[in-house]
Amino acid sequence: LFFQVFKYPLHAIMEIKEYLIDIASKAGMHWLSTIVPTHHINALIFFFIISNLTIEFFAFIIPLVIFYLSFISMVICTLKVFQDSKAWENFRALTDLLLRFEPNLDVEQAEVNFGWNHLEPYFYFLLSVFFVIFSFPIASKDCIPCSELATVSVFFTVTSYMSLSTCAEPYTRRALMTETAAGCLSLLQVLPGNFGYLKFLGKTFFTVPVGHFFVINVSIPCLLFLYLFYLFFRMAQLRNFKGTYCYLVPYLVCFMWCELSVVILRESSGIGLVRASIGYFLFLFALPVLGVGIALMCLVHFIKWFLSLELMKIVVTLVLCAVPLLFRWWTKVNFSVVEVVKSLTRSSIVKLILVWITAVVLFCWFYVYRSEGMKVYNSTLTWNQYGFLCGPRAWKETNMARTQILCSHLEGHRVTWTGRFKYVRVTEIDNSAESAINMLPFFIGDWMRCLYGETYPLCDPKNVTLEEEELCRLKFLTKHKCHMKMFDRYKFEITVGMPFSSKNGSKPIEEDDITKDIVLKASNEFKKVLLNLRQGSIIEFSTILEGRLGSKWPVFELKAITCLNCMSKLLPAGRHVKIEQDWRSTVHKAIKFAFDFFFFPFLSAA
Repeated sequence: LFFQVFKYPLHAIMEIKEYLIDIASKAGMHWLSTIVPTHHINALIFFFIISNLTIEFFAFIIPLVIFYLSFISMVICTLKVFQDSKAWENFRALTDLLLRFEPNLDVEQAEVNFGWNHLEPYFYFLLSVFFVIFSFPIASKDCIPCSELATVSVFFTVTSYMSLSTCAEPYTRRALMTETAAGCLSLLQVLPGNFGYLKFLGKTFFTVPVGHFFVINVSIPCLLFLYLFYLFFRMAQLRNFKGTYCYLVPYLVCFMWCELSVVILRESSGIGLVRASIGYFLFLFALPVLGVGIALMCLVHFIKWFLSLELMKIVVTLVLCAVPLLFRWWTKVNFSVVEVVKSLTRSSIVKLILVWITAVVLFCWFYVYRSEGMKVYNSTLTWNQYGFLCGPRAWKETNMARTQILCSHLEGHRVTWTGRFKYVRVTEIDNSAESAINMLPFFIGDWMRCLYGETYPLCDPKNVTLEEEELCRLKFLTKHKCHMKMFDRYKFEITVGMPFSSKNGSKPIEEDDITKDIVLKASNEFKKVLLNLRQGSIIEFSTILEGRLGSKWPVFELKAITCLNCMSKLLPAGRHVKIEQDWRSTVHKAIKFAFDFFFFPFLSAA
């Protein structure tokens, strides 16, 4: 090295320079990646997105995600069943070969063992069906291509029947014919055309209530289903009831696909079925043309959407969304799509889907149970009764703590009372977009504030509205040209006094005792209503008794409000109701659909 430096100094200097640049670049990238908190930035962006999502959004998207993932899991499990049917044929060929050399071989026991050892895909299939039938009735049908999925279900019904073992073929053939006949007769009732006697065959003659929850539908499809259950019993009875997992469980794949096709066909249209059939035909025989057509269609829709929005706002939004990806690429984190695919192939994708779906369903179930609880709806408890039991008079007789303990028995009552509006105040203003922009440098933040927000009015005295006039008073005091108040989300507190009847009439007047006042928490949905109320207005409100019952100024959540003596009607309607998900009816709808899926037209849930 010493000889090289002195004999070839220029070459040595160039090599040293390249070496130092390489070391400096590697060390610099490492130091820079440790200085820039990419993981924290990704977490902040993730929580920013989550914080702007609402319960209504999750109630819309979660059933769709569960349905599609479960349907994909059903398809994968069915393909696995087809693969096992090929293995079954190979196994039968092997046993036939072994019988030539070992006549005493117990073939029946070997087939039973083989069937028992290959029940895993059937279990996952039935679990996927469970999630599909619970999510389908509560998922938005506008986002589900029912005609296409019905065609897929019919296809798998036929193919799964063809993959069944021939040992129980007399029972499976009759079961499929019976199930198809019952499904067709039930479908005739929802078709718009007049089918005369055929429609009469599927009609329910009369119903017999069984308790408070079930109804027996006496009809021809009901008799067909009774015969179908008999065939199920006969399949299970084969080989001393070892046919349960040798013949009945494999046939359940065909049964579930057939039932699912009947259910989805109820939501399909004739044009949709024709479209789906032609689409699948093109998919098989004209795939390149279909691919070009889909690409052109997507391009046209994208151009229409692109032209309908502001160009600069789209570009800025895409750049902001690409920031985490750029940070991830820039820091060269060890991430490979191939490795992810290999890991998914090593761990079964069906197990992964079912585990995630189960976790989501359990989380939603706990949330629904917590939000519903043991609430009592439409209580007859009046405000005067509540004031007598939990108000100042009860405090004087004993003490406030004892009163609170006794009044806790009223928690969960949904009441509708009339009171006098005193005042309303804003308790919280949430604006995640403005908070994010305030962290940017001044000139960038000001530009983005004008890009996404609104500019202050020109304040022309000749042409200015009342709202603009209020903003004009603050325009010269603000430090920005634009504002983002359109993204504000407010939380309010309303103080309401209890009216009572005067001695000379029934006119409600406000009581002087402010300890009987109650406080109502209101969300941003009631903003327009509350801003139009004036002190002394008589309002009718609905709420749920919870929290500090029996204390001074208890705080409840406002569910609905109506102004009874306002001069002008509140916008946009007289009565404003808090938009809430009726979880109880949603769960009841899902359970009813699941029960009817398995037992209709024989039994149906009330």
